[in-house]
Amino acid sequence: MKSAAVHEIKQELTNLKPAQLTELCLRLARFKKENKELLTYLLFEADDEQGYINSIKKETDDLFETINLSHLYYAKKTLRKIVRVINRYCRYSGNKQTEIEVRIYFCSKLKKSGIPFKRNTIISNMYDSQLKKINTIIATLHEDLQYDYLKQLKPLTEQE
Repeated sequence: MKSAAVHEIKQELTNLKPAQLTELCLRLARFKKENKELLTYLLFEADDEQGYINSIKKETDDLFETINLSHLYYAKKTLRKIVRVINRYCRYSGNKQTEIEVRIYFCSKLKKSGIPFKRNTIISNMYDSQLKKINTIIATLHEDLQYDYLKQLKPLTEQE
């Protein structure tokens, strides 16, 4: 089955009655966890972006507590999971400031965690790619916001 274009879907949705639209949304939410999470964000959390950021930070803290520090291999797997979760939540929001704050928080947690990530190429690259994403997004923001975020980013880019 070939899926319809977004434009076609939008036109068809505008022709539906509100009850039918609600039923479609509920049916869509049943099929995939990400659809349900996105609907939850849009319905309950989109109007409180700071609360959403705090909930992401709390979940990040919880995931950092589960990191197995006995071997860098296990730490790497958990860190990848955390990055996947962060990417998903940032995609839901679509807000650049939210994405920057969450990614800066991840980098600062990783730096403070005591994991010797500079010894492991993969974890080091993961950290550097987060910094690169942050810098890319910062470049698109207003100058005042750029200054504030670059100030937060400076301790993360300094070598030990």
